[in-house]
Amino acid sequence: MSWISHATPIATGAITCVIGSLESSLHHIGVIQHSHVLALWLFFAGCGVLQLCLSFLICTPIERIWPLTSWAERNPIVADVTYAFFVRLVLFPLIAFFEYDWLRQQLDGFFLAHSMKPPSLLALVPALASWPLLVFFINFATLDLSDYWRHRLSHRYGWWYGVHSVHHAEDQMTFWSDERSHVLEDTITYLWLIAVGLLIGVPSLQFPFVILGFRFVGSLAHSNTSISYGWLGDHIFISPRFHRTHHALKAAGRRSCNFGTALSWWDITFNTAKFRDNTIETGDAGAEPAMVSGSWGAQQAAGFRRMVRLARRARKAHATKAIS
Repeated sequence: MSWISHATPIATGAITCVIGSLESSLHHIGVIQHSHVLALWLFFAGCGVLQLCLSFLICTPIERIWPLTSWAERNPIVADVTYAFFVRLVLFPLIAFFEYDWLRQQLDGFFLAHSMKPPSLLALVPALASWPLLVFFINFATLDLSDYWRHRLSHRYGWWYGVHSVHHAEDQMTFWSDERSHVLEDTITYLWLIAVGLLIGVPSLQFPFVILGFRFVGSLAHSNTSISYGWLGDHIFISPRFHRTHHALKAAGRRSCNFGTALSWWDITFNTAKFRDNTIETGDAGAEPAMVSGSWGAQQAAGFRRMVRLARRARKAHATKAIS
């Protein structure tokens, strides 16, 4: 199977075994047609839910033992929790594996048909083939760098920030806040990461686990806690204290900083890092109340409205500048 290429032998054996067991179980209950595809779906959906449960088991006690703040009345989180499971069970397997794998095969087929090697880091540095874990880390870091720029640009352009502000409107930030997002922004994010993943040749098997790695670090970074990872840790990974500065009420929109997803290196490299900040209040003063405590549908509609408003404002400002 091409999608298992470049994984370590142990990982390949374990994954093949799990998928084979799922397929056998499906056969046992009478599901024969498309059993392999369904087994793959169950495997990746299970990995997604497992990541969510792991985040819950780690972040919940952290937020209770070392909370940064508390609220007299908690905003509803049903929309965030529901969307989180919907993403893990439906969107994550569909896009991060099936869609990516199909595009990977089409791209590889195109290059091979024209007697060219498909783009990949291994093609540039063949010696990396003997170091699959190093390849995974390089792919992870490269995709994280690309997501840093996607995130930074989402604060630069008004229409883009309109949908991104659904995420920033949260004024009671917890690890569930990582799941608060607009579907349009999720679409942009997946397309962005898929394009970069195909460009650097991330294998189909690795891509979903890179995404899960981002989500795991992201859930920790959004935790309602005052802890950091220490000087060294904060200069490697995005910690709760570091990322909370990005969500500060005074740092909404273009004024923000600390754009990294998993690694803080890129903020340090491009001079957008801000350490030693004691941010407590989070949110976006320009967000509609529906973004803060509305239902999932209300948040999506409010984000779309704000996108339109900011796009019109930017167009009007551009026209005024051109006239003057």
